[in-house]
Amino acid sequence: QVLLVESGGGSVHAGESLTLSCVASGFQIIYYSMAWFRRAPGKEREGVASVRDSGITMYAESAKGRFTISQDSARNTLYLQMNSLRPEDAAMYYCAASTYAYSYLYDTNYNYWGQGTQVTVSS
Repeated sequence: QVLLVESGGGSVHAGESLTLSCVASGFQIIYYSMAWFRRAPGKEREGVASVRDSGITMYAESAKGRFTISQDSARNTLYLQMNSLRPEDAAMYYCAASTYAYSYLYDTNYNYWGQGTQVTVSS
């Protein structure tokens, strides 16, 4: 059974950092495309960062230079390091996994989703 469990969300001030974690079970993340998505109230879900089985990463323009996606194969865990957070980064953040190698930041390509972790950023 595939399961994704996110953690690490919280409430921070603008300019601060957070690291989100996503522990996977039922499969090995290094063989899947993995990604972080977010959804803010009243907005559509958007892709933030992704990593392919080859290790190639992709970032949304809003995340470039501030966020870093990484994975620990030994812990079977996906991370999202978020620096210089802005109020517009506030959202529910979701971890997702896909069996399709070219899923990138297209949410319709992802088969499995976590329950989300909330990030709040105050100005």
